[in-house]
Amino acid sequence: MRIAVIGGTRGLGNWIAEFLKNRGFDVVVTGRDKGTGEKVSKKLGIEYTHDNTKAASKAHVVIISVPIDVTSSVIKEVAPFMREGSLLVDVTSVKEKPTEVMHTCVPPGVEVLPTHPMFSPRIRSLDGQLVVMTPFKEGNWHKKVYEFLKKENAIVLVTTPQLHDQMMSIVQGLTHFAYIGIATTIKKLQVDVKESRKFASPIYGLMLDIIARIVAQNPYLCYSIQKENRYIEKTHETFLSTYRDLSDMISNSEEEKFVRTMSSAAKHLDDLEAALGRSDKAISTLTEEIRILKDAIGEEVGLRHIYSGKIHVGILQDLSPDTVSLNSSNKKIELKLSNVEVLSSDELLGWKIKNCQQRTYDVSVVFPENCVPEIISDSIKILTDVVEAEVLDVYKGRQIPSGKKSITIRYTLINPDCRYQVENLLKGFGGIIR
Repeated sequence: MRIAVIGGTRGLGNWIAEFLKNRGFDVVVTGRDKGTGEKVSKKLGIEYTHDNTKAASKAHVVIISVPIDVTSSVIKEVAPFMREGSLLVDVTSVKEKPTEVMHTCVPPGVEVLPTHPMFSPRIRSLDGQLVVMTPFKEGNWHKKVYEFLKKENAIVLVTTPQLHDQMMSIVQGLTHFAYIGIATTIKKLQVDVKESRKFASPIYGLMLDIIARIVAQNPYLCYSIQKENRYIEKTHETFLSTYRDLSDMISNSEEEKFVRTMSSAAKHLDDLEAALGRSDKAISTLTEEIRILKDAIGEEVGLRHIYSGKIHVGILQDLSPDTVSLNSSNKKIELKLSNVEVLSSDELLGWKIKNCQQRTYDVSVVFPENCVPEIISDSIKILTDVVEAEVLDVYKGRQIPSGKKSITIRYTLINPDCRYQVENLLKGFGGIIR
């Protein structure tokens, strides 16, 4: 299947192109800058063209991933050239206008599926990510896309363009507006953010991180979200009016009124216990890796850089609130704690299998005749740095004492020092190494 991602050289479009390429689809991307397009083409091993209509005319699926303010014009540009039986998708944060334009412009026999992926290009998979779909009607493509997303463990919400935009006026419009306002206030007050973190509760630190995540996004995109959604104007007016009211309550010493307002807002949020539980989990997650690393000082760990994906393996030497230090091949590596995640034992073993030299050994051990060889080999597999273990031979003969049998096991190691652990395990089971 050939998929054209219009605007696939940057941002979310680029993420979509790489994701689909990795799933085996034939992907072509378009973009305004030829140099960037050719770099993306080479890096991802996909086709690039500067011609939107050419890309759309040869594709089974066309995905529009361009700035919100030009989405409608790009739809009008490519829709007339689409082949019968194909699908037109957009991934913008506003749905009413693009949906209307798509239905107006596509030729007969072309389906449309307005969507809104509720995530940024920073994610590594669709696991647990929300994708909103606002189909005018369900066609042949609707079920295929829905099943594909569910297979990728995404959460799929099907709704109307109108309800989507109303909800986005809060989910994106209000929250972005408030967070940008807080960040700008902190700047105007000349607050030393690093210094403020020294005084911070976990909630303040988490809030700062969320605010930073929002203001680090494309500011043109954030502006377009605020500007293009027709429901956001009312949201802004209500928000500003509420802030003025709260400020007046403080200025006028209206304690009871403030308390009633805050309590009423809390009740309206619904299920506060669940909300507290989720926020407790978020806070706990932030400290859990620190606890794991603290317990692992002096031991081997694997750390994955969450942006580059590079994995560092070594002996954990030191840990501070901000950094972690490894000794890797007699070289000290210092990494920002916020930029890495700890590999699980299975992930670390998988990395070693791919990157470390493996050695294979055979060992013959005499055990009681009633022992089960497969249980012994399976026990060896559990040991750290053991890649594989299998029973090669079971022997009973003149060299073996009565009531005994010799078991020959072949095992493969990443770390040769683990050989002694294997032998100690066999002796611990009562075996005598021949």
